[in-house]
Amino acid sequence: MLALRLLNVVAPAYFLCISLVTFVLQLFLFLPSMREDPAAARLFSPALLHGALFLFLSANALGNYVLVIQNSPDDLGACQGALTRKVPCPSPSTHFCRVCARVTLRHDHHCFFTGNCIGSRNMRNFVLFCLYTSLACLYSMVAGVAYISAVLSISFAHPLAFLTLLPTSISQFFSGAVLGSEMFVILMLYLWFAIGLACAGFCCHQLLLILRGQTRHQVRKGVAVRARPWRKNLQEVFGKRWLLGLLVPMFNVGSESSKQQDK
Repeated sequence: MLALRLLNVVAPAYFLCISLVTFVLQLFLFLPSMREDPAAARLFSPALLHGALFLFLSANALGNYVLVIQNSPDDLGACQGALTRKVPCPSPSTHFCRVCARVTLRHDHHCFFTGNCIGSRNMRNFVLFCLYTSLACLYSMVAGVAYISAVLSISFAHPLAFLTLLPTSISQFFSGAVLGSEMFVILMLYLWFAIGLACAGFCCHQLLLILRGQTRHQVRKGVAVRARPWRKNLQEVFGKRWLLGLLVPMFNVGSESSKQQDK
């Protein structure tokens, strides 16, 4: 339990450090390296468009990250009597998390990167956090590849060029052909690639469970769920104003779960 609580502190710090390093590289390395096209208007310069897109992805990722932490899916009244009697919670979707030391309504899992449980009140923000984190990482990887391609004069036309970049760069780094800053960017490329694919896969998995009306906790426990139309399951999590929440980080306004929590 001590190791889990330590991970609950280290993982969010790791995520915030990666976010800070990514922002610094984008602001002080990738954006200045983009030369403006004299024939193009200043309003639509490559650096400005790149910066605006990166800020949009980062703001949504960090905004939903904060909302996942703030909107804790607590329902202490539902199982308070059961916990005092040291018996299992009556609802199969309600779970007591030992790491958080609290009861979660419609528990899905405990996310160590946010240090919080994922449940009824923050499921939509968690899915959007995974989505925009994957997009921000993959977009940063593309910008980093363009930077390394220009600085080191490397062509990535061959599909295996990215896979052989790291071992080749390590040998050139020890021989002095690659600078330390360039080697750091190359390492970040693989880190962005790994985090982007992991978050994208996790996002797709969560969306599949939402369409089925299930949670990961129910799948692990083998709890059967009532069959409902997938549209209703999707609306229960994302609400009627799903498009607004897709563009701007916001709480689950208009969703069925938020209405139940407010009662």
